[in-house]
Amino acid sequence: MYTTLLITGIVAGIYIIVYNVFIKRQRCKSSTTLHGKTAIVTGANTGIGKATALELAKRGARVILACRSQERAEAAVRDIKRESGNAEVVYMQLDLASLQSVRSFAETFLKTEPRLDLLINNAGLFVEGKTEDGFGMIFGVNHLGHFLLTLLLLERLKECGSSRVINVSSKAYNFGAIDFNYLSTHKELGLGGSGYRLFKLYGHSKLCNVLFTHELAKRLQGTSVTCYSLHPGPVKTEIARHTSIWWKTFLIPTSWLFFVDPDSGAQTTLHCALQEGIEPLSGRYFSDCVEEEVLPKAKDDAVARKLWEVSERLSGLS
Repeated sequence: MYTTLLITGIVAGIYIIVYNVFIKRQRCKSSTTLHGKTAIVTGANTGIGKATALELAKRGARVILACRSQERAEAAVRDIKRESGNAEVVYMQLDLASLQSVRSFAETFLKTEPRLDLLINNAGLFVEGKTEDGFGMIFGVNHLGHFLLTLLLLERLKECGSSRVINVSSKAYNFGAIDFNYLSTHKELGLGGSGYRLFKLYGHSKLCNVLFTHELAKRLQGTSVTCYSLHPGPVKTEIARHTSIWWKTFLIPTSWLFFVDPDSGAQTTLHCALQEGIEPLSGRYFSDCVEEEVLPKAKDDAVARKLWEVSERLSGLS
């Protein structure tokens, strides 16, 4: 019995050390309030997006939950209104797997909302399949849909003073690469199917997020709009809810042991959205509420520019 207790205590101690050193996340320290400001958060009906939207609502913002599922989004709106005491929380339909839906969302928003101060491109998925327009689902949702959304709303952001675009990426970008030949011929970043290949596709899309932010910052120079990409940390979310039973068998116990809750995962997003004085760091990548240097492939000017041009063509902007 004593041996069992001793082993249990050692294991618990090791876990506590691992959690505090490698898993526990810093919290956003900004005291900025957002009364009179408007924010869009994509994928805000669950996980990091919902936690982000809740905090923005608590700070007084008008928050647009841009989501695909009306039922789930309206439930999230009710929760956020109740917890924040802010009635200025609304749902607008957005399916990032449909370029027409992205265009419809932007058109409706521009007609009905006079300002936009924060665009938080949070939504992401980890699933095989194709979008409505024939793109690989991971590429189409995680990058292309957000690329089009951002460009369609960019002028409104510029009109509202010190506005920000936040692109939620991941350290999975480390494993990413962009094969422009494959993208041009197959409208995908690579082959999916197996769990490993899906992870590679996810990494490719997260590299797109960082490169998009890098190029967007260059194009925003001279304006009052800044942009940032980030790694939210290992977070318990529903990103893999549509994956195979194998991935769920692996991810669910792993996430409960080593991943943080969505509120903790939202802190770097909130830091990028709210922290005063980071405007000179536009285009940079953040992790655990601090700027982090990226690999050379994630700040390659030529690749970032080509990705932008290809994305414009694929989304019908050129």
